[in-house]
Amino acid sequence: MVADIKILVCVGLAVVLSGVGQSAFIGKSHSGGKDDPVLQYVVNNSLREHPVLTKLRLRTLEDSWNVMMVASEQAQLMANLIKLINGTKAIEIGMYTGYNALSMALAMPENGRVVACEIEDTYVNIAKPFFKEAGVENKIDVQHQIAMKTLNDLIAAGEVGTYDFVFIDADKSNYDNYYEKSLELIRTGGIIAIDNVLWSGRVVNPAPTDLTSQALDTLNKKLHKDQRIDLSMLTVGDGLTIAIKR
Repeated sequence: MVADIKILVCVGLAVVLSGVGQSAFIGKSHSGGKDDPVLQYVVNNSLREHPVLTKLRLRTLEDSWNVMMVASEQAQLMANLIKLINGTKAIEIGMYTGYNALSMALAMPENGRVVACEIEDTYVNIAKPFFKEAGVENKIDVQHQIAMKTLNDLIAAGEVGTYDFVFIDADKSNYDNYYEKSLELIRTGGIIAIDNVLWSGRVVNPAPTDLTSQALDTLNKKLHKDQRIDLSMLTVGDGLTIAIKR
């Protein structure tokens, strides 16, 4: 009888722990977490989405690569961070269809500026009409070229230490390079937000052939030791690191 009770307790604990593990990492509200009732509760009771953002999100969901879109709940978090630090200058490395660039522009005052880096014609063409409809096309400077060139151009133009916020969400193999350039361009107290740092959990003991997960894992470990920043890694979307320049 005692042995039976112990087995029941262990099984019950395993179920509880399993539930905790699942709810601690639930993905994006429009993709991996769209069927998660807890995440949908969060969205239903916290998301305040501008009407044009809603239209752009729905348009983006028509794209076969819509998993790349920043989750609406994550974009709102970053917009609130920009407001919190009174940000007026931001960079987005990897614009996709422009949902987060638009969200950041809407969070800024009239003199705000978002430098949005994107190399794909299709996505730039999708984004621009929504920027215009929202009345913020004057705030968003779309740089239709390789992101590293844009970052180097900004540095050469004397904009080191003048940006308030940078969002990194492009090719993962270049994340470390983007981070170092961003650290130059960001001001003290500015924020670098880095997306996909959990990569659906594959950063935990990445496979020898999984170069993307290895690159993200290496960067995560580097940031943990980097005394130039304060940081938090959040289980938001596909994992979001918030690095604050000291």
